[in-house]
Amino acid sequence: MEQENMKDQERIIGKYTSKKKGPLLFITAGVHGNEPSGVQALKRVFAELEKVKPEIEGTILGIAGNHQALQENKRFIDEDLNRTWKEESIVNKIQETHEQREMFEIIKVLEQYPEKDYTKRYFLDCHTTSSDSLPYISVQVVNDNDEWAHRFPTYIVRGFSDIVYGAIDHYLSRTGLTGFTFEAGQHTNKSSVENHEGMIWLYLKEACKLDLKKIATYPECVENFSEKNAPDQKTFEIIHRYGLEDDDEFQMEPGFKNFQKINKGEFLAVKNGKEVISEWDAYIFMPLYQAQGNDGFFVVQDVD
Repeated sequence: MEQENMKDQERIIGKYTSKKKGPLLFITAGVHGNEPSGVQALKRVFAELEKVKPEIEGTILGIAGNHQALQENKRFIDEDLNRTWKEESIVNKIQETHEQREMFEIIKVLEQYPEKDYTKRYFLDCHTTSSDSLPYISVQVVNDNDEWAHRFPTYIVRGFSDIVYGAIDHYLSRTGLTGFTFEAGQHTNKSSVENHEGMIWLYLKEACKLDLKKIATYPECVENFSEKNAPDQKTFEIIHRYGLEDDDEFQMEPGFKNFQKINKGEFLAVKNGKEVISEWDAYIFMPLYQAQGNDGFFVVQDVD
């Protein structure tokens, strides 16, 4: 395994291993710079791991996503880092934007932890939402991702990376890692840090055989998420994406929350001065309440 250089070390939030054979757990946070709660949760987890030094199988590695955007509390600098992971950009080593350069730095770190050195490689990508939201998992149904996602409490949404091309979980999945994106709640809600931390501990338990009873903050560190904040597990599929162009003027009707029921004929938003009316009896998903972004909202239906 190559030695990490100084730039890699700055990107690595933390690394922990008991030097036992096992999987790699590759956790990214702050892929959007205005979503710092995953970074905060990882710092809590690594502080506790270094303090208690519990035994785990394999290695957990925490990675800061959009380094500069995190420092500036911006969603991105030039373009959305969660849309840059396109096969043609990676194959042709295109590094024209700030986010493409950040992407290749993250890829370089991952390449230092190759598949041959681990029994399996898992990923977890930590995010939050602009609107108030229950925590949920977003999973691409390839490899054994969906089966893995159903080991964890909370809502599960299938298909985001099939509709929106260039997301990091799509790249990691096609690279052969097993995992999902976890949306912990609204950007500034303190429960989002609790939820990220709880999910990370549960990931360590499932992937790396961590005995959670060895952790001083257990059971609160897990129960704050799994018992207090997470809804009972339920599976949804995306049936529509309402996309935007860069020059569109879009205003979401206030008050919509993730997984809120919507009906045909309901007023949802205004785009370029025209009303956007629901064509669905379903649920709204990821309504856009921030200035940056090309996804006005999604529509999901439950499949349980």
